Amino acid sequence: MSVKTIRNYVGGKWVSSKSTKALDVRNPATDEILARVPLSTREEVNRAVAIAKSAFDEWRETPPLVRARYFFKLKNLLEDHFEEVSQLLVKENGKTLPEARGSMRRAIENVEVASGIPSLMMGYSLEDIARDIDCVAMRQPLGVFACVTPFNFPAMVPLWFFPFAMACGNTFIVKPSEQTPLCQNRIFELMHEVGFPPGVINLVNGAKEAVDALLEHPDVCGISFVGSSPVARYVYSTAAAHGKRVQALGGAKNFLVVMPDADLDGAVAALIDSCFGCAGERCLAGSLLVVVGDVYEAFKERFLRAARKIVLGNGLDEKTTMGPVISKKHKERILGCIDSAVAEGAKLLLDGREIRVPDHPKGYFVGPTIFEKVKPSMSIAKEEIFGPVVCLMRVKSLKEALELISQSEFGNATSIFTQSGRHAREFAYRVGISMIGVNVGIAAPMAFFTFGGAKGSFFGDLKAHGRDSIEFFTDKRVIISRWF
Repeated sequence: MSVKTIRNYVGGKWVSSKSTKALDVRNPATDEILARVPLSTREEVNRAVAIAKSAFDEWRETPPLVRARYFFKLKNLLEDHFEEVSQLLVKENGKTLPEARGSMRRAIENVEVASGIPSLMMGYSLEDIARDIDCVAMRQPLGVFACVTPFNFPAMVPLWFFPFAMACGNTFIVKPSEQTPLCQNRIFELMHEVGFPPGVINLVNGAKEAVDALLEHPDVCGISFVGSSPVARYVYSTAAAHGKRVQALGGAKNFLVVMPDADLDGAVAALIDSCFGCAGERCLAGSLLVVVGDVYEAFKERFLRAARKIVLGNGLDEKTTMGPVISKKHKERILGCIDSAVAEGAKLLLDGREIRVPDHPKGYFVGPTIFEKVKPSMSIAKEEIFGPVVCLMRVKSLKEALELISQSEFGNATSIFTQSGRHAREFAYRVGISMIGVNVGIAAPMAFFTFGGAKGSFFGDLKAHGRDSIEFFTDKRVIISRWF
């Protein structure tokens, strides 16, 4: 059978790319080719920007309440096709079906929150700031925005951005990951069914050429990005140099601290999900488990026992509890990181390199991998792996754990497991990380709170969804008036 090449969505129409370059989209569990994705040219991006710009004035003048109604319709359509899109997500990304459903639920939550834009976008005012003078601050949209999104949450992450941007009155261009473009393709089919005015929302597939075109285009007001820290830094510096607003969410090396008074059974259950959920391919994944005091051996025994129970396979199989990583190339990179850690002297407690899934011999599977005797100077303790690889570290005190965390160049998320309110408060007060969990394995804010890291995990000022989104996608215009 011939493999379908997906299309771009520009100006309210599906259009075939004129590019001669395309990539295979593969099912990481089976190596099956699902589709071909075109690598659109700079000229195709420029056309999408021009169409989005031409659609801005009329969309901006549409009352916020009317704009919100489009998102009510989109929310209902996403609910109607919830299972369909979740299964597509499993096929193109490799998640388990429960993981895919969870990310779809969070995607829809962003649409729900953005539907409240008449309240979220309100400004403020004060009369008599001086005699007979009043002042009003109003939020106004700016024009064309765009996002460049990663492979690991292809349905959810674009919806961190475009519902808020569009509800505020901007027009938008989505550049999905070229590795996982199919979920967004299906979601755009649903948005076409909603009936957004032509040019208000657009989809351009591609790779670096398309990204650079968005970063450099003078009519793009701002860029939202999620991906690795080196690319986030590039996106931030390039877009900022061209005068754009930027929110660039980068990589992570998340420390999770287990105190001696922690509920070990509850902590282990949460940390197994944190470290090995989504095959470790998420910026909130636990990477370094820092165990304080004499509880180390008891925790290690429980954690290893739980990790050995993980069942690898195709995410559509209900028995599967962990799927493959995204590609053969990424699998090879993870295996190389494991080899390097062994060479550096880290002790391998659980080796996922030789894992085999008989039903899917061509899949890109890496089993749960656990190290101990890891030194902070080792590459395995410093570099983002983005796979099911975890390091156990033992320290004497909470103070020592905080000092260890402070040395990391990343600052995305962290958690502490304890029954002590004093320890929890001290941790939250001093850890210096943006997303903090207390007895929570995945410190993921809901759509009405802000999502984003610190240090080398985030480049920019205003972060994703929540109140920061409204700030990012609007400008406050202050009007000072006196009438004679």
